[in-house]
Amino acid sequence: MYPEIARKLTAQRGRELREQAQQAMMAKTVSRRLRAMRRTPTLPDEADDFVCPGIPDYVDGSFLTVSPAGDQAAGLV
Repeated sequence: MYPEIARKLTAQRGRELREQAQQAMMAKTVSRRLRAMRRTPTLPDEADDFVCPGIPDYVDGSFLTVSPAGDQAAGLV
């Protein structure tokens, strides 16, 4: 067989084997991830855990403090 043709056939066979190995590795990876997803408990939605932070009442970031006396503590007499 002509040497150049032999080299091209060998290179083609090598590419095919590498592609086949890559596909097998991808299938194995997908299988492992699916198995892991089935075996791990589902996590609650992150939206359920969201707590709205307090919004400050004043520009300096402080909050209005109301004592049991009512409006006098806030200075709204």
